[in-house]
Amino acid sequence: MTYPPKIDWDKINQPELVLQRFSSRRSQVYGTKGVVAASQPLATEAGLEILRKGGNAADAAVATSAALNVTEPSCCGIGGDAFCLFYDAKTKEVKALNGSGHSPQKLTIDHVRSRGVNGRSIPLTDLNSVTVPGAAAAWVDTVEKFGSGKLSVAEVLAPAIRLAEEGVPVSEIHGYAWMRSENLIKHASPNGDAMLLNGHAPKPGQIMTFPDLAKTFRAVADQGKDGFYKGRIAQAIVDLIQSKGGVMELDDLAKHETSFVEPIKYTYGGEVTVYECPPNGQGITALLALGILDNIQEQQISKPLLEMEHNSAEYLHLLVESLRLAFADSQYYVADPEVQHVPVKELLSKEYLSKRAKFFDPKKTNPEVVHGNPVNSSDTVYFSVVDQWGNACSYIQSNYAGFGTGAIPKGCGFTLQNRGTGFVLEEGHPNQLKGGKRPYHTIIPAMALRGDDLFLSYGVMGGYMQPQGHVQVLLNMLRGFTAQAALDAPRFCISAGSPDSEVKDSSAKAGDINSEVYFEEGISEEIVEELRKMGHNAHLVKGFQRGMMGRGQVIQKIVDASGRTVWAAGSDPRADGHAAAQI
Repeated sequence: MTYPPKIDWDKINQPELVLQRFSSRRSQVYGTKGVVAASQPLATEAGLEILRKGGNAADAAVATSAALNVTEPSCCGIGGDAFCLFYDAKTKEVKALNGSGHSPQKLTIDHVRSRGVNGRSIPLTDLNSVTVPGAAAAWVDTVEKFGSGKLSVAEVLAPAIRLAEEGVPVSEIHGYAWMRSENLIKHASPNGDAMLLNGHAPKPGQIMTFPDLAKTFRAVADQGKDGFYKGRIAQAIVDLIQSKGGVMELDDLAKHETSFVEPIKYTYGGEVTVYECPPNGQGITALLALGILDNIQEQQISKPLLEMEHNSAEYLHLLVESLRLAFADSQYYVADPEVQHVPVKELLSKEYLSKRAKFFDPKKTNPEVVHGNPVNSSDTVYFSVVDQWGNACSYIQSNYAGFGTGAIPKGCGFTLQNRGTGFVLEEGHPNQLKGGKRPYHTIIPAMALRGDDLFLSYGVMGGYMQPQGHVQVLLNMLRGFTAQAALDAPRFCISAGSPDSEVKDSSAKAGDINSEVYFEEGISEEIVEELRKMGHNAHLVKGFQRGMMGRGQVIQKIVDASGRTVWAAGSDPRADGHAAAQI
């Protein structure tokens, strides 16, 4: 055999071999200084580089975020949105940032209908689905608001710029996602070659460079937010969208601002307080489900939830039904709170959660789950970073449906998101399309505290799977699972119809969260059949379809016998990444 051996790219690009195993055989990662857990190893290293230079968790999170645009553009990028939660170890407060963009001011339901759209949402490939990308502003504002103050935005973006210019080998699972989107990228704009290699999607192990993306990053590094939202890049975005019948204008981009918001929370079992970003994000879904679980246990269940056999039919039925009730509310009420009042306080009240819990039947599924009426008082990457000072940053970003629209502004090197398809084309709906409004948003970071002390910085990416993952992984941790084992454990997903989930089932409709329930390999056929007998439209998935279960990261704070902090981290085996500790 000669060395190096000739590589047969077609043979190694076999997605049916990816994710076949259930057990990840990964060890939990421990560290006493900083830790980064991300879905791409090179992005994890970018975050560690910033920690080693004296940056804090927020600085390192932005470095990781930008690097992920280079290493995993099928899921995220500067053409999309971002959200984060930041735990300030000095004040012991959780702070939230909403980096999602608004729809163009001139966009109306009538305009969308005039283009022949008859459905309930804007099509994923229609460039009217492009909302103002919020990630660039979120990066700058995260560094300036939550960062250490020791590093500039340019220094934080330097690792990503270097990766984009020098090139990165394409990872295994991400390579398959790229292959699936090859035709989309080719036809979405005249600039598809910026995201292709010799006219095709790159395969695992092949090196991709992104010179145009590096120039975009340098514009933000040198000029701050104006480098993206004004000038050459803004003009290229507008030119492309308008050339395809869109109505975005330069003023829509110039007016964009990040929102610093108060996180919402729920204390589960009187013990652990879970924090989420407020609407327009769907984080409230996880809090509703936890509140319903609490109340079901008070009203109907004699055996505590965490004493039930893990992933038994009894346990899974309880979780699935609670999440279905939660989704029925969040799918209706979650909207842009700047435009439409969202009754967060009322939805999370003890009185309302108690009423919702009464819809649970321990013997069978409830086929008529609809949203309630509280009293009214007026595909994606997730990663987590902690630092040596005890700060934590739970960060998430997305293009929405994989590469988003697949459309690349000339000379910019990134694809534009299609987050606007999250609007409802229905007059009177809280989340109806309106100019200058933020849509229902699926991407959500999470944190959990015990008292005012950090317990977990965690999240699970993947469309409507995200709040489901938050609940399942949290409960795994409360059972005593390690961070890695909590992610390794098989999960379920209510419906596979989310546009930014890893795998889409042809029979499921986007947003149809109350129909099929998919259970992952590792949950037995006997359990699935038992759930079918209870009325669940249950399916078992294996192999690459495991991607629909989302891909999470967990960092747990542990205090040892001497009082020193130890960080314990896990990274999802359903993705290409890992957790790594700073030395």
